[in-house]
Amino acid sequence: MTHILCVVGARPNFMKMAPIIAALKADGFAVTLVHTGQHYDAAMNDVVFEQLRLPVPDVNLEVGSASHAQQTGEVMKRIEPVLLEKKPDAVLVVGDVNSTLAAALTAVKLGIKVIHVEAGLRSRDRAMPEEINRILTDQISDILFTTEREAEYNLAAEGVARERVVFAGNVMIDSLRANLAAAVPPSESAGRALPSKGYALVTLHRPSNVADPRVLKPLLAVLGEIASGMLLVFPVHPRTAARIKEFGAGDFLTAPGVIALPPASYLAMLGLMADAALVLTDSGGVQEETTALGVPCLTLRENTERPITVTEGTNTVVGTDPARIRAAFDDVVKKGGKRGRVPEYWDGQAAVRIAAALKQRL
Repeated sequence: MTHILCVVGARPNFMKMAPIIAALKADGFAVTLVHTGQHYDAAMNDVVFEQLRLPVPDVNLEVGSASHAQQTGEVMKRIEPVLLEKKPDAVLVVGDVNSTLAAALTAVKLGIKVIHVEAGLRSRDRAMPEEINRILTDQISDILFTTEREAEYNLAAEGVARERVVFAGNVMIDSLRANLAAAVPPSESAGRALPSKGYALVTLHRPSNVADPRVLKPLLAVLGEIASGMLLVFPVHPRTAARIKEFGAGDFLTAPGVIALPPASYLAMLGLMADAALVLTDSGGVQEETTALGVPCLTLRENTERPITVTEGTNTVVGTDPARIRAAFDDVVKKGGKRGRVPEYWDGQAAVRIAAALKQRL
């Protein structure tokens, strides 16, 4: 029986890995799940694992938070003895977090095949740590599964052999489609009645947006303006909450029209996204989910590694300039925003295609 060791490290990985593990087991693979512990909120981990029906990890490396170098090195140090003990036929990693690169590097140095799901995405911004993780993981992977056609062109331009690449679709959307019917009603998450399609949802967590008061304060100011005309639901990431307090901007969280919430579970976020008039975000995964849901999305970044959400989906990249954000918001309110279409192979069957391809190749 072919044995695949699957690695997760942070919350976005969980949504991608859940359908993959289910499909691998259905196709007769032996699966070991390793959680690096990069995402260190144990309570939130437990909720997300339960909601996604992810199995309890066979191994938890309990790495926790640290600098990029320390975290990457610690994952490599702790996962090596696990790989030596388990002797998998392949290591499967998803996405672009530090755990993804660390596990792939360790595996390839031990002569173990590496499978990368969500390969070939590029923002062209090497100041993003995730961009470095993506590029390096793709270079050392043996089998690369892509979510969109443009990713194949990116890999070809970087010298990745075509026979290593398989277009499988988006496993994040597998999870979305499988769980949408169980999504938590928005009013339940907010603790108050919310008008259907009558509120904006905000997620904000990237260090480039929240670590510098010269960026974060103007963002909060324009969001406050938006909240004066439309309810703003804001599940606040712990990092963002800490910076808002540090920069003396805590009044924003209690401003009229702003509904500040604790970090939301996966099913709560699904409900909030699906019934929102629009979403403002700096999250890569949310760009994909809103496209699948047909909800207009304004991305608070200068670039995106998921261009198909712009060219085919509902996403508009607006950057962090307050005037540009306000203009884009007003345009959505007046005209209804982009509706787009669901991209090819974002059909809930990506994990099945991945398992089938691995059955042939391994």
